Amino acid sequence: MSSTALEHRLHKHLDIIYPENDNATLASEIIKIVWPTSKPLQNAKALSNKTWSEESMLLITYGDSIVKEGQHPLRTLEDFLEKHVEDIIQGVHILPFFPYSSDDGFAVEDYYKVREDLGDWKDINRIGKHFKLMSDLVINHASAQGKWFEKFKNGEAPYDKYFFTAGGDTDTSLVIRPRPSPLLVPFETKDGTRHVWCTFGADQVDFDFSNTDVLLEFINVMKHYLDNDVRIFRLDAVAYLWKEIGTPCIHLEQTHEIIRLFRTLLDFYEEDALIITETNVPNHENLSYFGNQNEAHLIYNFSLPPLLIQALLTGNEYYLKRWLMCMPPTQDSCAYLNFVAGHDGIGLLPAQGILMDEDLQEMIETIREFGGEISMRSVGGGLERPYEMNISLFDALKGTIEGQDKFQRERFMASQSIMMALAGVPAFYIHSLLATPNDYEKFGKTGHKRHINRHQWDHEELTQKLNDPHSDQFYALSEIKRLAKIRIEQEAFHPNATQFTLQLPEGLFGVWRQSLDRKQDIFCITNITKEAINLPLSALNLYTGPQWTDLLTDEPYTDPDADLILAPYQTVWVANK
Repeated sequence: MSSTALEHRLHKHLDIIYPENDNATLASEIIKIVWPTSKPLQNAKALSNKTWSEESMLLITYGDSIVKEGQHPLRTLEDFLEKHVEDIIQGVHILPFFPYSSDDGFAVEDYYKVREDLGDWKDINRIGKHFKLMSDLVINHASAQGKWFEKFKNGEAPYDKYFFTAGGDTDTSLVIRPRPSPLLVPFETKDGTRHVWCTFGADQVDFDFSNTDVLLEFINVMKHYLDNDVRIFRLDAVAYLWKEIGTPCIHLEQTHEIIRLFRTLLDFYEEDALIITETNVPNHENLSYFGNQNEAHLIYNFSLPPLLIQALLTGNEYYLKRWLMCMPPTQDSCAYLNFVAGHDGIGLLPAQGILMDEDLQEMIETIREFGGEISMRSVGGGLERPYEMNISLFDALKGTIEGQDKFQRERFMASQSIMMALAGVPAFYIHSLLATPNDYEKFGKTGHKRHINRHQWDHEELTQKLNDPHSDQFYALSEIKRLAKIRIEQEAFHPNATQFTLQLPEGLFGVWRQSLDRKQDIFCITNITKEAINLPLSALNLYTGPQWTDLLTDEPYTDPDADLILAPYQTVWVANK
């Protein structure tokens, strides 16, 4: 097709982002980057729910979460994926695999290279041929030790204008940040001391997207990743992208418009290229990144982890149920990415306005008792508030607010079965998949709280664990795979299939899912307590006609007046099979 429609769309985006710029020229430059040859433009994607299905599930992992002596970690990861999860996992998010200086990859030194200690682009390509590959586009900031910032300090064009600066005495009191560290950091440059904006810390220097050269650079980076089989782009910390003195510098209109521009480029480039925004913020703010079906294809369901963990620690579904009842169904071509744990801590900001302070504090104290740490954020005036809980998911669920008990495994699997049942695409962090415990040794060495949940498995040790039927690792992986294999066969688990929150007796949490063609119904119910609970089947809408069966046990339900007894933390998926 001709580039006219694309040029028109780009002009609309660019006129909002850069209203005083020559945007005809800029649009042409963008098109030349993404389409440097005669590769034809795709027709812009029709909005549909065919981008994903009930088979869509993701794994989140670092490139070196598993290491084997004498082998590049990316090859070790590839072997693990093919041996253990290829039958249940469709996509893989490899966390930043680029040369970096800090923050486990999120202070990128070179956006165009793969870390030599991990492997090379050929290793990335092989994984991308077998799985839908997701990569971070660390778009808000780069390493203060990277080559771009070095050229910035040396006054070399165009890098001398790549990073956002402000006067050292600039009033930044309105700025919303996730860190308590100084926002403006002085650096000595060829032109004297310059105060560089550092949202996340002194080693992560923020870009200045008001400079069109920065936009073009990142479009070039995106094209490089596309050429290397990346098909899902995770826009890291994108909420803070655009800076404007005198504003909170979060969720600004230009930020949203840049995401829309990237969405347009991917819509015209290839059918299966997607955007997911990483915006660890209160729920209503997070939802805004769907836009009007023209921004993110996927957004992280950030409120799910803290609310689900709180429910399992207390045996009370109130907050989780109330939140889910208020969640809007996604529009066509949009979906939630559901997860219970990731490489960062369990964010508490997304529970803001949902959890009462006393219940939040109760959860925090329980997590501390189970060996977790709490990271703080600055809220101005020298005050701090809890930002995230740093703990492995398996250890976070070793007990309840009453203390540790014998139901750690069952409680953990309840978290996974609930996550898999909800509308959206499920994502498993590798250390949840492997029931990895808290890594106190790594935390002790580095002092970084997030390292508690970023263990690095030795391949030989992990292999022994996965071959031992009594190990937590064998249990977690085999049980998650069992449920996942059942899930991918059910059309009612399509990410956009109907979802309704059930009103059940206290201690039970459940949803009703119905397939897009309305042929399959599944009642997904979990006992979130350590006591058995009776549920009259008459409380469910098991309409006459079909044979209702628990998909997880194959137990049939023939008497609509019978009671269903759910053991502690048991899940049932009752379906008209």
